[in-house]
Amino acid sequence: SAENTSIITGIPYRGWSETHSSNVMHNSIIGLGKASGIYHKQKLVPFGEYVPLQDVLRGLIDFFDLPMSDFRKGPSDQPLLNVQDLKVSPFICYEIVYPDFVASRARNADVLLTISNDAWFGTSAGPLQHFQMARMRALETGRWLLRGTNNGVTAVINEHGKVVDALPQFERDVLLSQYQPRQGTTPFMATGVWPWLLLACLMVWAGWRGRIRTSP
Repeated sequence: SAENTSIITGIPYRGWSETHSSNVMHNSIIGLGKASGIYHKQKLVPFGEYVPLQDVLRGLIDFFDLPMSDFRKGPSDQPLLNVQDLKVSPFICYEIVYPDFVASRARNADVLLTISNDAWFGTSAGPLQHFQMARMRALETGRWLLRGTNNGVTAVINEHGKVVDALPQFERDVLLSQYQPRQGTTPFMATGVWPWLLLACLMVWAGWRGRIRTSP
């Protein structure tokens, strides 16, 4: 019924910032209906969502005066969204590609959610690569991932990184599916990415040493 409906959507948000002592713009996700909370994006795109050293660069050439390029990053201690009494950890666009960032915000979450504008990539392999990275975050955290895009891959991914339901690219449609809330801490969430990177480097080194020894 309408009374039990939750809507989660992206929104440009303007509000007061104690850090900057002024009103600032955020690239945000907001929950409506049976959902509550707002999340401000933390991993901003340089020259897309903000201009580095903007006090110096803005006004020099037109390139540095791009519209919608004055977003400020949100604080690191933002609470999760509350949706139907479940804790949802939201991510905007390419925030989902950061393994440690996603793992840290997944610890108290029942499900992961990401929305993305993949029109940046056009018809290249970019949207599909972005989708594969999102699937990896579900596997690493043992959480279901709900993903909505404008022209990329909209999908529901289970805790094993498997695609349960998906919509094809460049087609307007509605995806109806189900997911399961999950809790707990995976080994990856406990250790982070660095031990696994070290192990990968050691394996590469061992393989290189092995080839050197067997060379004629």
